[in-house]
Amino acid sequence: MSVPARHRELLQALAGGQLTLTKHPEGCLLVFPRPAWETFRDKIAALPMSAAGWKRIFLGNAQDVEIDGASRVLIAPELRAAAGLSRDVMLLGMGSHFELWDAARYAAHEAEVMQQGMPDALKDFSF
Repeated sequence: MSVPARHRELLQALAGGQLTLTKHPEGCLLVFPRPAWETFRDKIAALPMSAAGWKRIFLGNAQDVEIDGASRVLIAPELRAAAGLSRDVMLLGMGSHFELWDAARYAAHEAEVMQQGMPDALKDFSF
């Protein structure tokens, strides 16, 4: 995957181009700059044994990658398959991390979310 220019400089400055990828429960991949991954990893590792299955999903599937000289990231086949990534992908900024979606899968997901209507937590939110 080519890292979009608008994110490249920030990721180089923030993490030296070092990223960690892992599975997301909604069918995409989580993409963390390494310092943000370490914070997330520590929170997941501290979860109780009742969350052991989720700990395995997040931590057991995590893979460290680096942005190469051509501004690309190599995504392992098992992670590509887990997220159903094809040729067209979307990288969504989520604050401390990114979500990497197959473009068609994301369009379907977004349409489903929009059909559900605004959740109560956002009803009084001012845009």
